[in-house]
Amino acid sequence: MLIEVLKSKLHCATVTEANLHYMGSITIDEDLMDAANMIAGEKVQIVNNNNGERFETYIIKGERGSGCICLNGAAARKVVVGDEVIIISYAMMDFEEAKSFKPSVVFPKEGNKL
Repeated sequence: MLIEVLKSKLHCATVTEANLHYMGSITIDEDLMDAANMIAGEKVQIVNNNNGERFETYIIKGERGSGCICLNGAAARKVVVGDEVIIISYAMMDFEEAKSFKPSVVFPKEGNKL
């Protein structure tokens, strides 16, 4: 049996930009992506702690060291620069494997730094 479990999480990152006139996605600083074991194109769930919005999109690699957390396209309407978001990805895995799996959880500091 396969189950879906937490794979990666950026917990309480700060939105640095919202770009309505882009085709969609979330741009994330490549340092944060590496730390959380996330990759470009990966599906993520975004949870906005400021307004309760929850939505899904995919990752675009942002400039390394920039601290960038930018919501693009329609998702830009669900955030305001300065909002605190949780960025979550999940993985399908065997039930037994899931029992011992340890997700990558990152708690960015001010400016979305590690």
